[in-house]
Amino acid sequence: MKTRYSTASKILTIFFVILCLIWIIPIFEVLINSFKTNNAVNMDAFALPNSETFVGFDNYVKGMTFGNYPFVKALGYSLLITVVSVILILLFTSMSAWYIARVNSKFSKFFYFLCLFSMIVPFQMVMFTLTFTADQLKLNTPWTIPVVYLGFGAGLAIFMFVGFVKGLPLEIEEAAAIDGCGPVRTFFLVVLPMLKPTLISVGILETMWVWNDYLLPYLVLDRTKYMTIPILVQYLKGSYGTVDLGATMAVIMLSIIPIIIVYIFCQKHIIKGVAAGAVKG
Repeated sequence: MKTRYSTASKILTIFFVILCLIWIIPIFEVLINSFKTNNAVNMDAFALPNSETFVGFDNYVKGMTFGNYPFVKALGYSLLITVVSVILILLFTSMSAWYIARVNSKFSKFFYFLCLFSMIVPFQMVMFTLTFTADQLKLNTPWTIPVVYLGFGAGLAIFMFVGFVKGLPLEIEEAAAIDGCGPVRTFFLVVLPMLKPTLISVGILETMWVWNDYLLPYLVLDRTKYMTIPILVQYLKGSYGTVDLGATMAVIMLSIIPIIIVYIFCQKHIIKGVAAGAVKG
């Protein structure tokens, strides 16, 4: 029996190592091409840099200074949109999930299923209507587009929070109410600290989504004034539409490094939060 489990474990380990390498290869290709000349990238994208094709950090400097829109400005807008959107999602969805889990009414059930339904609706079905609505409501700036992200990110967040809240002991909240805490104080002083594992996991997942999102900012934002990093990559073109692939790869690498670092250091919290939300309740 032990031999069988040991063999199965080795097979699974080999399988996941191969799967991991398959996922890493594209990132590795972007990295090596970010240090090569544009001609070298066009000739052989899979070749390693050599003495003739290696350009050091020239592509990174070129990518950050290319065109009329500075990279630092796009980085600032990406940070602003990501931070504000994630804060709004965590705050409002955690409160909504607490209400859904504790108030047993037809409205709360309907609202919960409505949030779950939003998870399966393709973005392409609503993107044209959304663009028109965002323009009418003045949600087409980096300071207001987080409201749109709140709507799209609420489904997954509420689903995870509800699963976790249902597993929290109700007696703690009842004791807080006996001590004089109202609903607001009970949530922020009692419930919210206990939601920490799921808060971290949801925050990381939503951060990766908002940071890497291209289509929503492209449709909603005024691109003559505001660009996020994914949008900026598209506009790294020279005269006659020529693309400097070396500089493009460098900018892509600069955009994915922060999110990779965040994920590496926080991946254990993602696993804990997802497991807690799935098992409890």
